[in-house]
Amino acid sequence: MRLSRLAIALAPVLFVVLWSTGFVGARYGLPYIEPLTFLAVRMVFVVLILGLIAAIAGVPRPTGAATGHSLVSGLMVHGLYLGGVFIAISQGVPAGVSALITGLQPILTSTIANRFMGETVTRLQWLGLALGLGGVVLVLHDRALLDAGTWFGWTANFVALFGITLGTLYQKRYCGKIDWRVGNLVQYAGACVLFSVGAFAFETRVIHWSGELVFAIAWLVLVLSIAAVGLMYWLIRRAQASGFASLFYLVPAVTALFAYLLFGEKLDALSLVGMAVCAIGVVLVNRGSRMTAAVASAAASVTRD
Repeated sequence: MRLSRLAIALAPVLFVVLWSTGFVGARYGLPYIEPLTFLAVRMVFVVLILGLIAAIAGVPRPTGAATGHSLVSGLMVHGLYLGGVFIAISQGVPAGVSALITGLQPILTSTIANRFMGETVTRLQWLGLALGLGGVVLVLHDRALLDAGTWFGWTANFVALFGITLGTLYQKRYCGKIDWRVGNLVQYAGACVLFSVGAFAFETRVIHWSGELVFAIAWLVLVLSIAAVGLMYWLIRRAQASGFASLFYLVPAVTALFAYLLFGEKLDALSLVGMAVCAIGVVLVNRGSRMTAAVASAAASVTRD
């Protein structure tokens, strides 16, 4: 029992650290390989390992409809998100800032839910939205920071933000009944095809093999795509104990710290303040979402009674 409580207490911290290293792993390996080629190679290994895991576990095959939904979700969650992040970092966008932009997912999710799904956004969430946008402005005030990345890189990073947001909403609505192992296998397989086609269409596919690249591929495959994703689903099943929904606002700060220690990426004082403001904004949006869900649950209970 004590060991179980300790695992629940430490798992969120471990998840944040592992998830943050995904941006660092991209930054570490991209000097030796083009982004879409990098992702295609990564996905080949991920599909092989997940396929073996699913076969050993005897996971049942999904239906045709479930497979189709998983493919659509994977093209957004892995295709647009990972592809956008890797292209952005390869185009000079700092890893910490890339993590910050995609970390605005809860804010964009609330905006989409209000505009297209008829969900009510509370005043607390609107305050969070305003703080998140203001924080981004503060982070990006430094012209040198903007000049570090190309316009294509910055565009790709915002495409990644929309990809992870829309993909998560789609997965929540259509992919809840599929086993996570086979679901991820289908998603990664679809992303592998997408990245392979992109690599053959737009890149030279030249790979400069080095110890750093091998380490980056191994880390992203085993630690990110297998271990961190598995830990994520474990945490989701224990969401009340771990506070999983609020973990992602810590990722940009941890990523920025890793990027500073490993690559010397620096943010000035005002940009650091902006990162903190963004984190507060995401916290408020998440808290507002929980309050809305609690009110809806209470209203439903009253209606049933």
